[in-house]
Parts: sequence; structure tokens; C-alpha cells
Amino acid sequence: MESAKSLADVTVIVPVYQEEKAVGFVLNEIISTGLHQENIIVVDGGSKDRTVEIAKSIGVTVVFQRGKGKADAVKTGLELVKTPYLLVMDGDGTYPAKYIPRLLELAKKSDCDLVIGVRVYGKESQRFLFRLGNKILTTFFNMLFGVKLKDVLSGMYLAKTEKMKEIGFEMKGFSVEAETVAHFANLGYKICEEPIEYRPRIDPRGKKLRVFHGPKIAIDMVRLTWRYNPAFFILGLGALLLIPGLVLGAWVGYHYLFTGVKYYVKGLIAILLTLTGFTSAVTAIMALYVKRIEIRLNKKFEEIRREIRNLANNKHD
Repeated sequence: MESAKSLADVTVIVPVYQEEKAVGFVLNEIISTGLHQENIIVVDGGSKDRTVEIAKSIGVTVVFQRGKGKADAVKTGLELVKTPYLLVMDGDGTYPAKYIPRLLELAKKSDCDLVIGVRVYGKESQRFLFRLGNKILTTFFNMLFGVKLKDVLSGMYLAKTEKMKEIGFEMKGFSVEAETVAHFANLGYKICEEPIEYRPRIDPRGKKLRVFHGPKIAIDMVRLTWRYNPAFFILGLGALLLIPGLVLGAWVGYHYLFTGVKYYVKGLIAILLTLTGFTSAVTAIMALYVKRIEIRLNKKFEEIRREIRNLANNKHD
């Protein structure tokens, strides 16, 4: 387990909004791991309750975020981090701070660029609908980016600061985790996972994540492919032509078979739409596999760079 001295290498960012019932518990739990107050940054999103007052009384750094939503909170806190590692965790009490040393230890031992805390759900820690949504979104993300991760939307993760600062933070709100993982995966950075306990919120009435956020996160995942795999994005849009093509074709076929009316022009349009959509869909799948090959190559290049750095460090020692 990491010592208090080693914990000086990590800064914890805690985004909060209206968390007066949980923030004190969360911060004291973090401090109990041996982490010093100066290595804890609370980023407040404009709370109207006593959240800021309680955080300041504990002696941690408190800043007010620029912009709105969790993504802007993480971006604001990141600008203040000076340690080699940073850890992001929600301020609602759902993520136990006792895992901070374990995530840091894994990052150092295995030279991980990103360590995701994979949530292990306890009884009543999260509703079935949200667990199912998280599973679907993670599977969708894995398909788009050619990875095999278990929980891309976890709210507790540790990363190397220098590589975290490369992220553009174009996605907003709860899509920040997806953008973070997409960045690390696309560049071939080493992503590790560690099981962690997931607890019920201390204040269940203050839950920020809603069911409607699921589709928005899925859309943002697709938007991320525009940045990291534009060919797949464009061809995927072209594949949508299959839908009107098949519908129009079925309509023309119905009239041809059952009413005897022949729509030659509409039939030709249906054929062209269907062929274009089908071709785009097949090519999009090919683009997806090409991207996966690129990610694997990036991983190999990153491994080679690590070996070179290790050899150079050993030589100096």
C-alpha cells in the first residue's frame, strides 16, 4: 500500500454541486488515507448551500469552476494540479477514498497512464436501470474504439497529469469520462482497471445523473468518433441511407405486387439509396477495424517508448 510520502505524488479533484450533506464525509475520508489537505482540490459548480463553507473549514483548496457541468469542473481543477498524478472522484460519497492508495500503487507498479475504478455494485447502491445503461454504454464505447473495458463511465479514476492535460474537453457534463478514456485509448496509452466498491449516495435527493443523460452520453461517444475516427463517422452517416432506401423499396414492392402500380423512378431511387447505404455500412465497418489496428500500433509504439525510457533511466542509475 502507498505510504503518506508516496501519496504526495497525487492530487485529488472533487467536483461538487449542492453536496453539503456529503462533502465533509468525503473530504475527511480522503484525508484519512494519509493524503494532505494541500493535495485536495474541491471544484464547486455554484452551490447555494453550505458545500463551500464546509470544504473550506476542512482546509482543502476550494475553487469555483468556469463554465457548467462536470467536464468544466474537471478542467478547472486540472489547471491547478502540479503532482505527477491526479485522481478524480465524485463528491457524493459513492466512491470510497480507501481505494486512492491502491489505484496509485497500480499506476506506479504497472506504469499505467490511466487507472479506472471499476464499480462493483452493492445492494441498493444503484438502480438496475442505471446499471443496465452503464453496461450498454460501455459496450457501445468498446465497439466504437476497439477496446475491452468494463466501466468507461466510472466517476473515480487516476491518470498521469501530463497526459490528462492533453485532453481538449470538448464534451460537456457527464461525458467527460468517455472523452478521457477515448483520448487515452486512441493514443495507445496504457489503461488499467481496478475493482472498487460503489456505495449509495449519502444524499439520494441530490442525484445529478438522470435517465435522459444516457442517450446524450451515447451521442457524445459518436461525436468523439468524429475527432478520433472521422472516416467511420462520415461513412456511418452514409449508412443511414439504408433506412429510407429499404422503406421506399418496400413501398414500391408492395404496390408492384399487390396493386399492380409500377413506380419506376421511385424504385430506382430506392435501389440507389439502398446500395449507397449498404456500401457505406460495409466501408464503415472496415474503417472501424482499420482504427483498431491503428490503436494497437499506437500501443506498441507506446510500449517501445516506455522500454527506451526505462533503459535510459537504468543507464543513468
